[in-house]
Amino acid sequence: MVAPSPQMLLKAYALGVFPMAEGRDDPEIYWIDPEVRGVLPLEDFHLPRRLRRTLRHSPFAVRCDTDFDGVISACAAPAPGRADTWINNQIFQLNRQLFRMGFAHTVECWHGDRLVGGLYGIAIGAAFFGESMFSVERDASKVALAHLVMRLKLGGYLLLDTQFVTPHLQRFGAIEISRADYRQRLARAIAAPASFQGEVAPEAAAAFLQSTTQTS
Repeated sequence: MVAPSPQMLLKAYALGVFPMAEGRDDPEIYWIDPEVRGVLPLEDFHLPRRLRRTLRHSPFAVRCDTDFDGVISACAAPAPGRADTWINNQIFQLNRQLFRMGFAHTVECWHGDRLVGGLYGIAIGAAFFGESMFSVERDASKVALAHLVMRLKLGGYLLLDTQFVTPHLQRFGAIEISRADYRQRLARAIAAPASFQGEVAPEAAAAFLQSTTQTS
């Protein structure tokens, strides 16, 4: 079997297909095209009340694209309640190449010189494919998600693909849609321009907090 290339990975995402491995040590990649897809509508992002307070206090320094290897390594590592992950070495290396090509991005939460939470994903046109997140301090991955949504909205993105919907993501407004609906949204987003916003002005961040729907 021919090993997938970064270009093959981009084509797969553009068609609505994404890779996963059975486990971290499994050398095989499986291509997933679920009948029901998870998305987080950017215009309907919900911000829990406690997280809103956390964001206002800014407990973490939030950076983008400064430590891709650190983020994906932490996402691939075992964690409480997660003995294994779907990120094997082949997926790790492919995403590292996409980062170097400018297609993969991270949102990182730092506490001093420690990377304590974050997420990574792939951007094609105005579509962002959220891949994985991690947290070793309370709320760090949630803060990263809120900052991702803010950057996507400011950058003109149309689609935030979460692949699946978990109870955690539902709190932020994630929904399930059919494969046909997803592909229509994906086609529109892939064809549209967008720009990942690594730096966000304080006034833009304040306006984002003001604009989000608050939940309990």
